[in-house]
Amino acid sequence: MKVINPATGATLRILRDDTRDTLQDMYMRLKVTQPKWAATSLAERMKIIARFSQLLQTHIERLAGILTSETGKPLQQSRNEINGARTRIQWMLDNAEKFLADEWVTNSDALKEKISYEPLGIVCNISAWNYPYLVGVNVFIPALLAGNAVLYKPSEYATLTGMEIESLLVQAGLDPNLFVVATGGKETGEALLTMKLDGYFFTGSYKTGKYIYEKVAGKMVPCQLELGGKDPLYVADDINDIAAVAAATADGAFYNNGQSCCAVERIYVHEKIYDEYVNAFVTSVRSWKLGLPTEEGVYFGALTRPDQLKVLEDQILEARAKGATLLLGGKRIEHEGNFFEPTILADVDNKMKVMQEESFGPIIGIMKVNSDAEAVELMNDTDYGLTAAVYSGSQERAAQILSQVNSGTGYWNCCDRVTAGLPWAGRKHSGFGATLSHQGLRAFTKTKSWQMKSE
Repeated sequence: MKVINPATGATLRILRDDTRDTLQDMYMRLKVTQPKWAATSLAERMKIIARFSQLLQTHIERLAGILTSETGKPLQQSRNEINGARTRIQWMLDNAEKFLADEWVTNSDALKEKISYEPLGIVCNISAWNYPYLVGVNVFIPALLAGNAVLYKPSEYATLTGMEIESLLVQAGLDPNLFVVATGGKETGEALLTMKLDGYFFTGSYKTGKYIYEKVAGKMVPCQLELGGKDPLYVADDINDIAAVAAATADGAFYNNGQSCCAVERIYVHEKIYDEYVNAFVTSVRSWKLGLPTEEGVYFGALTRPDQLKVLEDQILEARAKGATLLLGGKRIEHEGNFFEPTILADVDNKMKVMQEESFGPIIGIMKVNSDAEAVELMNDTDYGLTAAVYSGSQERAAQILSQVNSGTGYWNCCDRVTAGLPWAGRKHSGFGATLSHQGLRAFTKTKSWQMKSE
């Protein structure tokens, strides 16, 4: 397997794909070691995870450089991701004892009843390339804290980062037979689905998530899917600063080149402020620098996957053929890497692919609406249900709109953000199950009810 730099086309490293035999060897190592880890006190587990977090900070420049080299995201955004991962880890450390300790329901002399949270066993984490640290720590940190061993398959587009995570966990004091990395692409993933693992946690596309769910259903083990989104945003006519809202929402659409499951992918704007908002939006995006992701100050780097360039081209071609107006960008950049111009389409409608199918790139469609009711109808017109955002001068108005939108997260006057204390969960084709919050800590456990009576 070749690891390619998406900004230059250069081969960074050639790795050997894992086979069924090497994966089985990993499994046996994990199986032998996991019971010892489960018997280790939570306090000791937490110490190791805390040291891992500190190592992320100590080596942040080297780690950010590796992440940028294999994903194409700007260097500062790579630093931001690692720092964000450390923030999430700290929340988990601060709350692990509270949510993983035994929970007493009745504690009298005559009757004692409690709930204990036991580890699942060996957890399979098939992770994503767009935020390998953030989506990774959502899974493998609470899994380890809960006493599980982890068979971790990073995306083939972020394998070097996955290997660095493994190395730092070992440096932090984790037994090397508790977190192991499976290297490879589709074939490696297929092999993992045939193994006797105790839980599957996947981050990625709906198509792949659905396939995984169907393949492992007969195992009767937890299967949690964090999938994509076609996240809508509505700008109401009562906002106070149109230019500021345009800049904030543009960042929500284009951060990490739009390669975020919770990136803004559809924008609906009240007709009273539509023209002013669109002009301010275009002005903001024009001001951001595009270039090699290793250059400081660059906002738009390279797209991670070369195949996505064609997806974007097709969406733009189809939208323009149906009447959309191209305000900015619209084509790939002639360069040895995977570069695409930031693209803004106006006069779109919900029948266009750019408003229905996940784009996962630096492209956005902006549509005019005449009322809140129309906005709600259009926001719900999707197979996905990850996030939805409303910008309005009234919290009451925004809450009324968001309460009618079928999404796992609702944003008022913000977008494209994740907080460790709140569950991260999708609906419909955006998946099911939750990471983060107390639900995310307990997702890697199985409950046991204890009923104990004195004679």
